[in-house]
Amino acid sequence: MSSKATDGIVETIKTIVYALLIAGVFRTLFFQPFWIPSGSMKDTLLIGDFLFVNKMSYGYSRYSCPFAICPISGRVFASEPERGDVVVFRHPATGNDFIKRLIGLPGDTVQVLDGVLQINGEPVPQEPAGTFEEIKEPQGSERLVPRCANDPVGQGGICEKQRFTETLPGGRRHDILNITDSWGADNTPIFTVPPGQYFFMGDNRDNSQDSRIPVQSGGVGLVPAEYLIGRAERIMFSSAGRSLFAFWTWRGDRFFKAIE
Repeated sequence: MSSKATDGIVETIKTIVYALLIAGVFRTLFFQPFWIPSGSMKDTLLIGDFLFVNKMSYGYSRYSCPFAICPISGRVFASEPERGDVVVFRHPATGNDFIKRLIGLPGDTVQVLDGVLQINGEPVPQEPAGTFEEIKEPQGSERLVPRCANDPVGQGGICEKQRFTETLPGGRRHDILNITDSWGADNTPIFTVPPGQYFFMGDNRDNSQDSRIPVQSGGVGLVPAEYLIGRAERIMFSSAGRSLFAFWTWRGDRFFKAIE
């Protein structure tokens, strides 16, 4: 092989290595991949959705800052989190990453009465939006079986949940699901959100361990600002199977779908 050909191969390899390094640094600095493992955010997010979290959407904290280079212990906001954002955050007790919708801002009161969200003493409007249907079968790598409003449903049957469109103060609209009217978190005490903390809920309201449930009971409780990682903005890829390599289970209609 000539020296010119050898030089060309070396340059190609160097170009690939540089490109991978740049992509790795870009990912570390600005974005974090997140794979949806559970059904707590249905039908906004499905098990097997793959997305990137914008780590700079709210500035930086000790959890979003790369390589621990930020000289802070709390959070510096570039922009304040907004009610209705879908946010990835670090669980205050376990350190695991969670994804939920931001419902309560500092200073808000939040309560759920008979399954209806109340913010600052006012019920949040809900409009019927049909029925969410899925097959009752094990889903994703964890093989979770969905709960159904029309249970008992046998394996392979149609699993139904009531769907409503909720309009938060400020006008943000999103769908929520209802499975039962008798779940414990359908009626809660009044939560007052302290300064520097946030109240989160899953869109699949009867299947979400969120801020309605204290950390001691397996929920996430109120989440301090420094635990926020970033805002989820777009689904990049989605697979209904156990692995992303099972191409026959890909959900092409969810590729590059905006998260509302």
